[in-house]
Amino acid sequence: MTITTQMLMDSLNMFAFLAVELTLLFLLISYFVGVLQEYIPASKIQSILSSKNGKGYIIAGFLGAITPFCSCSTIPFLKGLLRAKAGFGTMMVFLFASPLLNPIIIGLFAVTFGLKVTVFYFIIAMGVSVVAGYTLEKLGFEKYIKPQAYAAPESKGCASSCNSTVKQHNKWLRIWNSTWKDFKKVLPYLIGGIALGSMIYGFMPAEFVASVASESNPFAVPIAAVIGIPLYIRAEAVIPLSAALAAKGMSLGAVMALIIGSAGASLTEVILLKSIFKNQMIAAFLVVIITMAVSAGYLYSLMF
Repeated sequence: MTITTQMLMDSLNMFAFLAVELTLLFLLISYFVGVLQEYIPASKIQSILSSKNGKGYIIAGFLGAITPFCSCSTIPFLKGLLRAKAGFGTMMVFLFASPLLNPIIIGLFAVTFGLKVTVFYFIIAMGVSVVAGYTLEKLGFEKYIKPQAYAAPESKGCASSCNSTVKQHNKWLRIWNSTWKDFKKVLPYLIGGIALGSMIYGFMPAEFVASVASESNPFAVPIAAVIGIPLYIRAEAVIPLSAALAAKGMSLGAVMALIIGSAGASLTEVILLKSIFKNQMIAAFLVVIITMAVSAGYLYSLMF
């Protein structure tokens, strides 16, 4: 089998894996959020995650830290917060913090790099997430959320008239109908993002990443941060991969930047966010993740 054929097979395998995984995750998390909304009033969510309450930013950060979501599976939860009219700044804190501070990635960090490095990573990710959420709120970036992102999917035609009695008495069916309608809206974004991310994953060798972000390259940290974003790497894989890259000569600061870039954002997530955000907000999201990754990489190089 030639190298090109192997890369193509890797891309196809990754596409199939991600298509199944992210479809199931999106449906399950969307349904779970719908159930929560049945039992937790929107007013309660608004009061807890209010941007007017300084504690809301910290609560949003720790909410992200206890939810085991990757960058893409954070989107359904974000949609639920939007529809509950939670504070914009606190929602952004959750969006930044959730994939970076989930229990899986923190646990793997501690096992692979030790407690000191894990605490450093946690403080940087949490601190930048809170500051970024607060700053974007004060700069008025809420106007860059698409109006339709606040609206819950509504059934039409016979689904709303013929089955109205069933829906009134069967909230589980109503939640599923809403979940499925939501999923169909984001499906084109999901498939497009998975396809692009899988191609990059299959055709970007680890040796190339290690060579361009080696300790001898003064720009290794920003290069690693930018390389990380197009990749869709789950928390279970990003830490072992980073350890392998470090063994191949990648600087440890660049490893930190790659982890934050790949876990904090991905091409698939950015494409999914286009169903919620306008381009200005997506650009701001990417600037925050890259800034966090680069800052952490350089600080790590200085401190360790």
